[in-house]
Amino acid sequence: MKNIALTFTMVFAFFISKAEEFKSPNQKFKLVFELNERGRPTYQLTMDDATIVKTSKMGLELKDTESLLEGFTVKSVNQSTFDETWEPIWGEQKEVRNHYNEMEVLLSQPKTNREMIIRFRLFDDGLGFRYEFPEQDNLIYFVIKEERTEFAMTDNHTAFWIPGDFDTQEYSYTKSRLTEISSLFDEAYTGNASQTSFSKTGVQTSLQLKTDDGIYINLHEASLMEYPAMHLNLDDKTLIFESFLTPDALGDKGYMHAPRVTPWRTVIASKNAGDILLSSITLNLNEPCAYENTDWIKPVKYIGVWWEMITGMSDWAYTQLPAVQLGKIDYSQLERNPKHAANTTRVKEYIDFASEHGFDAVLVEGWNEGWEDWIGKSKDYVFDFLTPYPDFSVEEVRDYAKSKGVEMMMHHETSGSVRNYERHLDKAYQFMKDNGYNSVKTGYVGNIIPRGETHYGQWMVNHYQYALEKAAEYEIMINAHEAVRPTGLSRTYPNLIGNESARGTEYEAFVGSNPDHTTILPFTRLIGGPMDYTPGIFQTDINKVNPERNTYVRTTLARQLALYVTMYSPLQMAADVPENYEQHLDAFQFIKDVALDWDKTLVLEAEPGDYITYARKEKGSTNWFVGRTNDEEARDSNIRFDFLPKGKTYIATVYSDAKDAHFRDNPQAYQIKKFVVNSKSKLNQYCAPGGGYAISIKETQNKADTKGLKRL
Repeated sequence: MKNIALTFTMVFAFFISKAEEFKSPNQKFKLVFELNERGRPTYQLTMDDATIVKTSKMGLELKDTESLLEGFTVKSVNQSTFDETWEPIWGEQKEVRNHYNEMEVLLSQPKTNREMIIRFRLFDDGLGFRYEFPEQDNLIYFVIKEERTEFAMTDNHTAFWIPGDFDTQEYSYTKSRLTEISSLFDEAYTGNASQTSFSKTGVQTSLQLKTDDGIYINLHEASLMEYPAMHLNLDDKTLIFESFLTPDALGDKGYMHAPRVTPWRTVIASKNAGDILLSSITLNLNEPCAYENTDWIKPVKYIGVWWEMITGMSDWAYTQLPAVQLGKIDYSQLERNPKHAANTTRVKEYIDFASEHGFDAVLVEGWNEGWEDWIGKSKDYVFDFLTPYPDFSVEEVRDYAKSKGVEMMMHHETSGSVRNYERHLDKAYQFMKDNGYNSVKTGYVGNIIPRGETHYGQWMVNHYQYALEKAAEYEIMINAHEAVRPTGLSRTYPNLIGNESARGTEYEAFVGSNPDHTTILPFTRLIGGPMDYTPGIFQTDINKVNPERNTYVRTTLARQLALYVTMYSPLQMAADVPENYEQHLDAFQFIKDVALDWDKTLVLEAEPGDYITYARKEKGSTNWFVGRTNDEEARDSNIRFDFLPKGKTYIATVYSDAKDAHFRDNPQAYQIKKFVVNSKSKLNQYCAPGGGYAISIKETQNKADTKGLKRL
C-alpha cells in the first residue's frame, strides 16, 4: 500500500555558490550545504537549533586520476518532498511511514568536465545522504582510493564503540569519551578467528553517541551494495570522524562503473533514547521489495543441534583425525567420534521436542563431511554442502521431520572459502529444495579465500548479495553469520531473515560478554537489521555442562526470556539443549508464546548501556509482549500499560528475577506471577544485576479467568 505525494519542486539551473538549506518535514532538523573556498562540498546538521554535526567536508579521493574532492561549482539544486506508507513482509511495525524532504545538489568540476550528485534526505528523526555518479563521458570506470566524508562532532561525546576491523564485529562494547578511544583500543581489541584492524582510533558503525546535553546521536550507513563497508576513523584532537572504507587485497577501496550510487550515510538524533531504537531511516533508505511473490518468506522459531557443540558437550566432527581431504576418504571405514552430535538419533530427539512444543524448525550443524579441519587452515576445498556423514541420514531425518510437522534448517559453513561456496551454490540450494529445507544458516568463520580479501570489502559484499539473490531463485531464506553487518537490505530482500555480525550468545560459552552488552546492541548493531542473537540459555554455568570450562553466561534466566522481545528478529532460536528446558517448563512457556512478527513496537524505557524496555503487539492479534534487559546494576523498572486499548481486560504473566537473583551467583532464581491489567495499570518491577523481565499480555473476556488474580 502506497500513498505518494510530491508537494513541491524548485530548480536552480544556474551556477551558484551561496549556502543551500532545507528542513525536515517537522522542521526539527536543518541541513546547510555549501562549497568552501576551494570548491569542496560541506554540510552541517542541526536539530532544534542544536548542532549535531558541525561543518563537515565531503568527497572522494580517486586512484590515478583527479579526485572528486574540490574544484566544484553548483550546477543545480532540486528540492522535493516525499511521503508514503509501506508494509514490510515482516518487521517491528505493521506499517512504516517514509516521509522526507530531499535536496539534490548537482555538482560540476570544470577542470575535468565531470559531474557528481550529492543527494540529501531529511526525515523527522535524522539525515541520509549519498554520492551519485550519473552517466557521462569523463567518468565511466574509476577506482576509489578513499571516501573522505566527515562527521565533525561538537564536543567530546560519550561513545559506545567497538574497534574498527575489516573482518569481524564480534567484540564487547566499550563506553568512553571520544578522546579515550585510542588509549582503550588495545584492551577492546580481543581475539577472533579472523580480524584486521586499521587504526587505534578506528571504530565501526553503527556508532552510538551521547552528548553532555542529553542528545543521542547514531552514525551508520544504509543500502550497502556494490561498495565496501564504511568504518569511522577519529581525529581525537579535532573530534572529526572520517569515513574509512574497507580495502581489497590490493589496498583499493572500491571499483566503480557509472552510473552508480554509494550507500547512504546516516545520522539519527533525538533527545529521547527510544527514538533512536524506533527510527525507520535505515529501512526507508533502501529500495522496495524486489520480489513479486513473498509467500515463501515467513518468520521462524527454531531449536537446533548447536549449543551442545558450542559449550564443548558435543562435537561437529565425525572423526578425531587431524586432517581430511574430501573425495579421498571413506568415512564409513573410520571410527566414529562418540561426541558427534549431528547423528540421526540425536536429531530425531530435537525434532520430537520441536514438535511437542510448537517450534517451526530444527537446525543441525556438523551433518556434512569435512569438519575435522575446517577452521584456520586456509583450505580451499573444505565442504561440498551435499555429502552427509555416515551417521546422518538425510532421507530419514527429512521424512521424520515431515511426519512431525517440523521444517529442517540447513547449515552451510564456508570456513571463509568463498570461492568454494560459490562453486557449489546451485547444487547446494537444489539439494535443500529436494530435501525440504527452506532456510539456511551460512557461516564465514576464518580468513577469506581469495586470500587478501576481508569480510567487509567490496568483493565480499558482492558475494553476500549474490548468495542472497541466488537463494531467492530457490525460495530459500538466509541467516548469514560472520557476514557484513546489515544496512536495511531486508526491506528489498526480505529473505534475509537474520544476520549475526556481532558478538552473540556463543561468546558467552567461550569468554563471556559484559552484562550491559544487550543494552547496547539495539542501539548499534540492530539499527541495520535483526540479529540472530540465539538467546534462551537456561543453564548459564558452562562448567555444569562441560567441566573443562569455567565460563558462564552473564545473565539471569528471566533476562534470557526478555531478549526475545528486546533483541528483535523474525528468526528466533531457543538456543539451549532440550534437557535444560525440561527442567524449567514453566519459564519455557514464554519462549513458546512469544511472537516473531509485530503490528506495533514501543520503547517504554531506554538508556544505552543501562537498560531497555520494549512493548510489542503481536501481528494480527490482541496479544502484547514486554521485555526488559538490564545491565550489571540492580534497578527498578517502572512502566505503564497505557498502550493497551481502553475498556479491555488482560491477564499479564510476569516472568521476573527473584529478589536474590544475580547473573553470577544465582542466575536461575526467577518467579512467575499473574495479574489483571488494563490501560490504567502500572508496574514497578525489580531487575537484578544482569537481569530483567518478560511479560506476556493476553486479552480475556471471561471473568472466571481473572478470579483470584491481583489487579495492577
